[in-house]
Amino acid sequence: MINKIKYYILLFLVCLLASSGQAQNKTEMTPIEWAKKMADSDQKRVPNPVFLDGVKFPKWNYTNGLVTLANQKLYEYTKDQKYWDYGVLYADQLIDKEGKILGGYELKKYSLDLINSGKILFEIYKKTGEDRYKKAIDTLHKQLESHPRNSDGGYWHKKSYPWQMWLDGVYMADPFSAEYGAVFNVPKSIDDAILQAELIQKHTFDVKTGLNFHGYDEKKAQFWANKQTGLSSHVWGRAQGWYCMALVDILDFVPADHPKRKDLIKIVQKVFTAVLKAQEKDLGVWWQVMDQPGRKGNYLESTCSTMFVYSFAKAYRKGYVGTKFLKSARNGFNGILKQFVKENEDGTITITRCCSVAGLGGKKPTDRDGSFDYYISEHIGENDAKAVGPFIMAGIELQMILDKK
Repeated sequence: MINKIKYYILLFLVCLLASSGQAQNKTEMTPIEWAKKMADSDQKRVPNPVFLDGVKFPKWNYTNGLVTLANQKLYEYTKDQKYWDYGVLYADQLIDKEGKILGGYELKKYSLDLINSGKILFEIYKKTGEDRYKKAIDTLHKQLESHPRNSDGGYWHKKSYPWQMWLDGVYMADPFSAEYGAVFNVPKSIDDAILQAELIQKHTFDVKTGLNFHGYDEKKAQFWANKQTGLSSHVWGRAQGWYCMALVDILDFVPADHPKRKDLIKIVQKVFTAVLKAQEKDLGVWWQVMDQPGRKGNYLESTCSTMFVYSFAKAYRKGYVGTKFLKSARNGFNGILKQFVKENEDGTITITRCCSVAGLGGKKPTDRDGSFDYYISEHIGENDAKAVGPFIMAGIELQMILDKK
């Protein structure tokens, strides 16, 4: 009996040491090590990037573009070829020899979501010189040139969503537009990107919280839109995250002497201050419905949290914001590791508590009414591309800040 008791005590101590060692490893690993571990885990789960996010057939899709862009940035930092190859593998399967975009892309769909994957093509074209990539880039630019707009110049989110601007769309299209302008000397493309950021800020700003409502309908006709303002009802975490990432990414391609650059940085500071205020300080992460913190049914969500950490770290590194945002980013990254990241027996890691998708209206309008109940009802999954990509990019940004010290 005594021997059995000793055995259980020893077993308990071994388990305790193992768990404390795991916790210690989480704090001892550098941000870039976490970024690599996430990318390696994702590549192990999904060796072919056309099947990211559970798609069953090759698809030109914004989520694939998000993860492959993160891998491309990881290659730029590490020079590890496998991260570069992952993005090229996606592009090679979706861009044919004539430069036609495959996987369901149609220019006349006029969907801003379909612009996002084009971001990886700039570097691929630069490195390979293959004309097909330039043709695909030009096709996406052509879409934006003729894209339907509101009366003040704001892009419709999709042709099938008339008169509507969504925060999501600013990330999908406008960093691409600004980069096109910078790379191919088309100043109007940079001006257009800035205009979209200005308009979405003007139309979706919430005076009460300083945050941004998910969407805006110029005609105030959508059932989810307020009949006086045209606004949706709540601040959805990931939509706010898309917008924050868009702002810092657009600025990468805005010349230092551009007359609107300082104004765009002021928008960054205004928006980011409100997002900082919404952070759960003790836990370091953010809520699914940001204007309803702590409400029954609401939950702390990983995709928006990774997006905010990336945006804050990059904004600090670029000099747009001060040290409190770096502190927030570090707190957020540690919070993500503690709250959402779990280590698997095969050596990979999983990121949990990912809102799979959310939108406004569409084919099933009664299911996407922008209400609090709607946002908390959407499926919660693991290893969603919309958490994996920004997590990798957040790790890179935090590491670059450490490297400067």
